[in-house]
Amino acid sequence: MSTLSIIFPLIFMASLGYFLTAKGPFNKAQISGISLFTFYLSIPAFLFLNMYKADLAKSFVVDHFLAFYLPVLMIFAVGTALYYWLTGRALAASCAVYGLSCSYSNTILVGLPLIVGALGEQVMGNVFAIITFHSAMLFSLTFLISAKQSSRSELKLFIKGIIFNPIVLSISAGLLLNLLEVSLEKNFFNGLTLLSQPALACALFVLGANLSFYKVAKDWQLALTAALIKLVLLPLCVYLTGHYLFDITAVELSVLVLLSASPLGVNAYLIAMQVKALESVVASTVVLSTVLSVITMSIWLAVLL
Repeated sequence: MSTLSIIFPLIFMASLGYFLTAKGPFNKAQISGISLFTFYLSIPAFLFLNMYKADLAKSFVVDHFLAFYLPVLMIFAVGTALYYWLTGRALAASCAVYGLSCSYSNTILVGLPLIVGALGEQVMGNVFAIITFHSAMLFSLTFLISAKQSSRSELKLFIKGIIFNPIVLSISAGLLLNLLEVSLEKNFFNGLTLLSQPALACALFVLGANLSFYKVAKDWQLALTAALIKLVLLPLCVYLTGHYLFDITAVELSVLVLLSASPLGVNAYLIAMQVKALESVVASTVVLSTVLSVITMSIWLAVLL
């Protein structure tokens, strides 16, 4: 399968969401409704079923975790230090949020559809093993560094949001039933299968629609720097770590690199709003990294496949 045939359907769905929202019939309230269906029903059903069917013996491998998360944590630290060096600002929250902008990947909206298109659903177990801890780790780290500027109520809301996150719950439930070898009733399984079918298309449509709500602000230089670190330096570090340090097989390494090469996730903007730091920079980074990822992801696909 050519790189174009993999990436074109993703660009098509995201572009459709963008133009139908920016120029067409959809408004923010309607997109919000589609987002609720996508992230609270369809994607959780998709994740649950794939984790339920996953070959767990091949999914949870320590070397894969280390090959992905060691570079992610390193880039988080680099981004945090870089912001302080570039601006001379000692605000812990701002530095941490910038580190998040350099290291947090849009694994659900971009990474997942791309990996399914390029490698097939048989590698989904590897994907879920990584993304289960992705948000919890990076968001917790950001909040810990920003703790002095975050109220106790904000921290409680964050912890509650992580625990009851539909992505985490669906993957955890699928994992538990898989481990216990519980058989799902046939009609219920078929119902979940139907519910899961529009997940990836809806996710890409919502991604494009959300881009129409964000603008590139005056701090575009900081945003562009974060986007390039996110799209180029992070996946390069994951590739080098996985290939040379852990000698991971080509398919499994492709999963890790493509996840890390995904653009900055929109949830990073929500974290920036919660800690009240760099909201405009993060929003700009979301836009720039998503647009530039069309080029960088194509290059990574050509290198890996």
